Amino acid sequence: MSSRSPAPGNSYRPDAETIEKLRDRAEFIRLETIRLIEIAKVGHYSSVFSAAEVFSALYYDVMKLRKGEPDWDERDRFTIGKGHAAVGLFPIYADLDFFPKEWLDDYTRLGSPLGDHPDMTKVPGVDFSSGSIGHALSNAIGITLAQRWTGKSYSVFCMMGDGEMQEGQVWEAALFAAQNKLGSLIGIVDRNGFQLDGKVDDIMGIEPLDEKWRAFGWEVHTVDGHDIASVTELLRRLRADDTRTKPAMVISKTRKGKGVSYMETEPGWHLGYLDPADAEKAVAEIKAQGN
Repeated sequence: MSSRSPAPGNSYRPDAETIEKLRDRAEFIRLETIRLIEIAKVGHYSSVFSAAEVFSALYYDVMKLRKGEPDWDERDRFTIGKGHAAVGLFPIYADLDFFPKEWLDDYTRLGSPLGDHPDMTKVPGVDFSSGSIGHALSNAIGITLAQRWTGKSYSVFCMMGDGEMQEGQVWEAALFAAQNKLGSLIGIVDRNGFQLDGKVDDIMGIEPLDEKWRAFGWEVHTVDGHDIASVTELLRRLRADDTRTKPAMVISKTRKGKGVSYMETEPGWHLGYLDPADAEKAVAEIKAQGN
């Protein structure tokens, strides 16, 4: 699979068939997240659910990838600061044949390469071993700079949580990326409004987020992170623009726990476990939204 690059003047808007496929993959991500957390007995449902549409758009449409070739030198790269959402990425990697699907059935079990956070030394397709919040953008910058030394051609995407905006290293990295004109770097903030301890803006306000990134020298865009067509259109356009010298930042406005109604209103689901009966109800609610 590869990114779309329409000719000048053509719309980057995905067609109806693509939109349906990406919605299906977003549902797949949510359902597999529930299944894997049932194996682990604890996990981060709501952090995956807020990002499911962005994950789907990136891995099933926008990013330049080859199925079954996680080591392809010129594939697009992805780093994630909110590494606790890796449970939603592992099913994608298996679906893309980056590793055997059977690995998923042993998620977090002793000896499994798949843990609560991604490990780039163990999991094919993982570009950054995230865990400690605040380092993903710095690593994405390093990967982007490597293009200048290796002559490779790829884009680099970096997803961060909105609570991650409270980390000083993020803003040091932001200055560096703008100073070095890293136009092939595309950042994404999952602006779901919550972090581990509660509402982001109650703990340490980060607004006006768009103006801050713009002041740090970035090109800034805001999108409804659950509108799969709008997300895909924007990311396609940013991915295809090889004239941009500024790094680009996408503020993806989302709802934590999107898809399961009670998770959308209860911040405690940042980390939790659904017993089998509740898991069955959550699965039914997610599937009903796709009908």
